[in-house]
Amino acid sequence: MRINVNNRAFDVPTEWRDDSLLQVLREAMGLVGAKFGCGAGLCGACTVLLDGEPVRTCLTPVSAAAGKAIQTIEGLASQGSLHPVQQVWLKAALPQCGYCQSGQIMATVSLFKRTPRPTENQIDEALAGHLCRCGTQPRVRAALQQMAKGA
Repeated sequence: MRINVNNRAFDVPTEWRDDSLLQVLREAMGLVGAKFGCGAGLCGACTVLLDGEPVRTCLTPVSAAAGKAIQTIEGLASQGSLHPVQQVWLKAALPQCGYCQSGQIMATVSLFKRTPRPTENQIDEALAGHLCRCGTQPRVRAALQQMAKGA
């Protein structure tokens, strides 16, 4: 089985083919940006984009990703420049412990790709279920509202 991760083909070793996409990304490929949080798809720490849509990789079998484009946080930067969402994150000094951040960033990338000027409600919907124990959600939402306004 082959999967396409960050525009690179990867042959999934036989012993990993029954595992979750999260397990394969982290353990077989060494891409540790997506985190194992709750293991039940509730916290969002393991979120990556599958054909542009955010998915919880702890619940997604690697077999479901075959033939689809997988994008992880490691694949966002282009030609040495951070993705605009990553730039907003840094400019607003959002990360604290950082555990939940990659999942929130990936959900935000998907939102702004679909809806370049999302409403406050659309931002809230896109980030619903992304839990942050440090309490940065209000600052994340404020930064994304500014981004949506073009500021």
